[in-house]
Amino acid sequence: MIELKGINKSYGNLRVLDDVSLSIGSNEIITIVGPSGAGKTTLLQIAGTLDRPDSGSVLYDGEDIARFNDRRLSAFRNRNIGFIFQFHQLLPEFTAQENVALPAMIAGESSRKAQKRAAELLDMLGLGDRLRHKPTQLSGGERQRAAIARALVNSPGVIFADEPTGSLDSRNRDEIRSAIADLRERLGQTFVIVTHDPSMTSIADRTVRMADGRILAEGEEGCDISVEISSPIC
Repeated sequence: MIELKGINKSYGNLRVLDDVSLSIGSNEIITIVGPSGAGKTTLLQIAGTLDRPDSGSVLYDGEDIARFNDRRLSAFRNRNIGFIFQFHQLLPEFTAQENVALPAMIAGESSRKAQKRAAELLDMLGLGDRLRHKPTQLSGGERQRAAIARALVNSPGVIFADEPTGSLDSRNRDEIRSAIADLRERLGQTFVIVTHDPSMTSIADRTVRMADGRILAEGEEGCDISVEISSPIC
């Protein structure tokens, strides 16, 4: 579905990604772990088209989207990619339903259809009775579930999540982890998740460990990837 080949990225003299390659399959949950400064978020941003590599290819179904101009890339991103951030980024002046519907309306969907889709997703995520609530009237976990619904509203092929449980307490972390696992089962959704939350790896098909701008190891769920190895120890 998505293939990153030989990705390099530097900011000034700082090499953030060093010849990184990664394949992402359909209907897969991948977690990316590693210490701060490992390059996890930069890799996520490049894979999600929010940033461009200095060199290398970003292939979606075989097409190198890193070559798209900004306008074409923006349209592609809106239709094909969803994002979840550590802090929900909901607009405070809009209701939960309006926040979720907004990306669909930007993509050209009618307000009626966008609002209907938003209501369906919020209901799926247990927020059917919170449609008219504004972000300040929602709990932290509810705001993050609304952010997940917003990421799903255009039925993207992949959702990139950067520390989606990082600002939540343990109960809400459990809720978000369960919601992501359920969405993969119900919708066949692909998730790529950067996380420092060890419990998130329990729902992953693969965990990718990074350090110093490189991928050190990949392992299936339940594999020990705590050291640099060529094959995970299960």
